[in-house]
Amino acid sequence: MVIHTCDALIISCIDFRFQKYIQKWLGKNFRNKTYDYVGFAGASRDLKTILKQLDISVRLHKITQIVLIHHEDCGAYGKESTPKRHATDLKKAKKQILKLYPDLKVDLFYILLDGKFEKVD
Repeated sequence: MVIHTCDALIISCIDFRFQKYIQKWLGKNFRNKTYDYVGFAGASRDLKTILKQLDISVRLHKITQIVLIHHEDCGAYGKESTPKRHATDLKKAKKQILKLYPDLKVDLFYILLDGKFEKVD
């Protein structure tokens, strides 16, 4: 069996309004890297689903990094789509991911409607 490896797993929301910003950001920040890319409504809101995808990416592609991208005005969050709620959920996801995969680098981002990426720490 041939082993296929890549650098990272990128997870973002499916919202079409942000795809051009995400693709531009990936082109700049992952220019010479390879990555698996998946989109789910709410990005990492459904953490159980995200963890299944992450497990597959770790096992099959030996990734070393995961990037979670949430965005402003997320319909999947509805009225709960606030910067504070997104930051809380992103940090919760990071904590759970590192518990399962302590060697992974986990990067968290929040995109504004104008396309600006903000790092979540």
